[in-house]
Order: sequence, then structure tokens, then C-alpha cells
Amino acid sequence: MWKKIAGVLLTLGFAGLTWAQQIDLNKASEVELDALKGVGPVLTKELMNERKKAPFKDWEDVTSRVKGLGPQKASSLSEQGVRVQGSAYTAKSAGTAAEKKPAKAADSAKDAPKDSGKAAPKSADATAGKAPPAKN
Repeated sequence: MWKKIAGVLLTLGFAGLTWAQQIDLNKASEVELDALKGVGPVLTKELMNERKKAPFKDWEDVTSRVKGLGPQKASSLSEQGVRVQGSAYTAKSAGTAAEKKPAKAADSAKDAPKDSGKAAPKSADATAGKAPPAKN
């Protein structure tokens, strides 16, 4: 019984430490990662596995390599004191996405039918802007 209580208190102590201090994502233990709000065993395992392959260079590297860790979760972790190479998360990737949207609009303009240079056929609408002939 006392072991369970001590374990809970120890876990809560780690949770309090993780929110009060900065944690480097490349050096955090499983216990420290599990103690973070929004991080469970699955995400912890994913982080640890990716970190074994190579240390994280920056937040963009983390969000691109770790499934389930997107901009919103990265922002939440950063607010809790998690750092990558000493840097807090910034939403610089949001600016990149906004830059891509106008490029797609320009591409769709390329797909639109092009003017072949031929004159449009004459119709009744073509004379609509002209004054009617004078009556004598």
C-alpha cells in the first residue's frame, strides 16, 4: 500500500518538475515525457524510437518525424517547458503553408483555357454597347 502511495507521489513530483523546468526533448526520460500533459505511452514510445535514429534538430524535424505530434501538440509541449536544441516551438510552419496557397491559385490559373487570339463571333450582344442607328 505504502509503495503505491510513494509511487503516485513520486510521479506527481516528476510532473511538477516537468512543468516548472525546461526539458530537452533529446534528453528527456520516458518518465519525464509520460508526465507531460497530452503525452501518453504511445507518443512517448514514438518519440523515443525516433530519437534513437537521430537526435531532433528542431521542432520542424520533430513534427515531421513523430506521428501524432503536430503543430498544436508541439505548441502545448513548448508551453510546458519542452525544448528542442534549447528552442521553444514557434509556428513558422504556418507561414510556409500560407505561402503555398497563392502558388496553388496561380497553378489553377495556368490550367484555365487560354485566349487563342481569335475574335469572338459577332452576336446581338456585341452591338449592345453601341448607339442605335440614327433615324431620318
